[in-house]
Amino acid sequence: MFSRDHIEYLPVDLPDRLQMTDAEMAEAAQAFYQHMKKRHTVRDYSDRPVSREVIEDCIRTAGTAPSGANHQPWHFVAIANPEMKRRVREAAEEEERRFYDGGAGDEWLKALEPIGTNDHKPHLEEAPWLIVIFAQRWGHFDDGTRFKNYYVPESTGIASGFLLAALHHAGLVSLTHTPNPMRFLNKMLGRPESEKPIMIVAVGHPRADAQVPKVAKMKKPLEEILTVAE
Repeated sequence: MFSRDHIEYLPVDLPDRLQMTDAEMAEAAQAFYQHMKKRHTVRDYSDRPVSREVIEDCIRTAGTAPSGANHQPWHFVAIANPEMKRRVREAAEEEERRFYDGGAGDEWLKALEPIGTNDHKPHLEEAPWLIVIFAQRWGHFDDGTRFKNYYVPESTGIASGFLLAALHHAGLVSLTHTPNPMRFLNKMLGRPESEKPIMIVAVGHPRADAQVPKVAKMKKPLEEILTVAE
């Protein structure tokens, strides 16, 4: 909790300092790239369980992300309960039917064709875990008064990236799902008005026959995503 009466700058020595040679840095950067390029968005989940401890540690990693004014404007709801996953799926598919029935517009639907998605979302029940990510637009001091959070979309986006990397590092696959609107999640999961649901992440192990769209392996080359000014 933040206290209105105890907000001050108090510097401490850098507590964790990584020491690498130039060669070690180059090796580490390449190794991480090689690891992360094996991450895939997966819709086909096996029934192999995933422990709560693994999910908690991955969310702990997400919680280390940088954020505006260090307000950490996020909340994660991890769902393993089969009945709750069923309810999430039913509500999400209702929104998705409107999306695919024309709500998205022809251009957006055309762009999705190579991905092969539709309004059928069985992974929301089949994955052993769903993690719903909420962005907190404001918080409260310990006396109950409200304070504003800053750079909320940016901060929550970074934390979401940390989470996906942590899940992959733990040997899991995931899928990010963003039905629109998602306000049904606030009521269903008992989250306050201050929080906006931004993403549902399905998490688990891939089925033996899991497939991914061929186009998903087509990533832009470095020269298209990087400009260097030296």
